[in-house]
Amino acid sequence: MMTQPFRTGLACMAIAIGCVSVSPAHASPSIRVLLASEVQGLEVRTEDVIGATDERGLALFYRSALRIEVRDRALFLNGSRVDGGQVILRAGEQDLKLWLPRQNNNGKGASFQLGDEKSALQVSGLIQLIHRGKGLLVVNHVDLEEYVKGVVPAEIDSAWHSEMLKVQAVAARTYALYQRMLRASRDYDVVASIQDQVYRGRHGVDARVEQAVESTRGLVVTYQNAPIYAAFSSTAAGLTEDATVVWSKDLPYLKGVECPFDIASPYYQWKTSFKVETLEKNLRQLGFDVGTIATLSPLSYSRSGRVATLRILHSKGELIVRGEELRRAVGYMVVPSTQFTIDSFGEEVVLSGYGAGHAVGLCQWGAKELAELGYSYSSILNYYYPGTELRNASLTKAPPVPPVLPAPAF
Repeated sequence: MMTQPFRTGLACMAIAIGCVSVSPAHASPSIRVLLASEVQGLEVRTEDVIGATDERGLALFYRSALRIEVRDRALFLNGSRVDGGQVILRAGEQDLKLWLPRQNNNGKGASFQLGDEKSALQVSGLIQLIHRGKGLLVVNHVDLEEYVKGVVPAEIDSAWHSEMLKVQAVAARTYALYQRMLRASRDYDVVASIQDQVYRGRHGVDARVEQAVESTRGLVVTYQNAPIYAAFSSTAAGLTEDATVVWSKDLPYLKGVECPFDIASPYYQWKTSFKVETLEKNLRQLGFDVGTIATLSPLSYSRSGRVATLRILHSKGELIVRGEELRRAVGYMVVPSTQFTIDSFGEEVVLSGYGAGHAVGLCQWGAKELAELGYSYSSILNYYYPGTELRNASLTKAPPVPPVLPAPAF
């Protein structure tokens, strides 16, 4: 290890933080991506020297793997304590490889598996480590276009039609820019999971992904000259859904459209089950005052035929929940969509249904079929986001104060 500390004054940290978010006029914006939270430790490697700058402007350089740990509410770099609550890591023009801890089989401690390249997350840009609560927020400050390249193969198969790759690239870029414009007060813009959009750094980025992103560079979907909330999900299996039904938010560009194009999706039709006891427990954890459940039945349906609300009779009375609340309580992967019927109710509830995700906005499998039928990425985006137009991100304005919306990928 080569460690060379030197102090450059408070201006150093100001410059370090500033260069994270301020880009030259010819470059795309930087996006702050939350890679992990409540992290107790991680390892970082690069082919170049790793530079670390703390809040006081103290800079350190590390040639070998850098281990970061939280001990006794303090931050340590390779065993040496660092003052302050955050550190910026960079490696010149080189990527950084991160090994985030994994729980051992006994559920105790963590292993970094440094020899396993598959377990490393390779990212460009900078890494900001922010000490919050019991651990660290790990935030990747990355160029918007590089971020989009990391989202596309994580959300869809990069072997899909090139026009569909462009569709996903523009939707991902639009969603990220929307969040960036409206989350300045937070420590990050997006989360690298289905809570926002799945992002895996360089993993899966190939020539086809590069071409799709570069050929649409800077383009976003807009409504009244502002980036839209570019919601998307896997499989609509019928009409797409109005945002009003799912999130109680009237967004003019998120209205239901016909989608008879996704029959080839593996999620088009499904059957599932879950224990009533699990539903009771999880509803209580979500704040619902529910006793022993006696019956569960759909109460109302949306225009598209999805379950809008359900009626639950239980030992303490009656509870009305939205269809999406049932999915949240049981698990989004357990109940793929709200387009279902209840086959049986006992100790277990058995459901049969269609589609996957909230079905608002873009249907990924439907868009895939349209691309294969010869439709352009621009026409596909215009179909699923009616009333919108494509514009260069540099020519857009900030969207209105955002409604409180959940993730686009559920």
